[in-house]
Amino acid sequence: MLLFTLLNAFNRFVNLYTVLLIVYALLSWFPGAYQSGLGKLLSRICEPFLNLFRRLPLQFGGIDFSVMAAVLALGLITRIINQIVFGIVY
Repeated sequence: MLLFTLLNAFNRFVNLYTVLLIVYALLSWFPGAYQSGLGKLLSRICEPFLNLFRRLPLQFGGIDFSVMAAVLALGLITRIINQIVFGIVY
């Protein structure tokens, strides 16, 4: 069914984007990693979405939890969309 194929593609995209967000967060552990080629590429991909969460007060003790909030939001959105699609079909 075409709907399930699209849903599967969406889920794979969200999983890939989640991995990119985690890799982007891990780059903060290495000095100068954001200035590397990979860091610049991930910045262009991840920053627009992360900026939505950086407006919220998610910095505690010098640690930024905006990546965690973004990953949780992606998971929640994916789960809601999956429930809607399965609710329509079944």
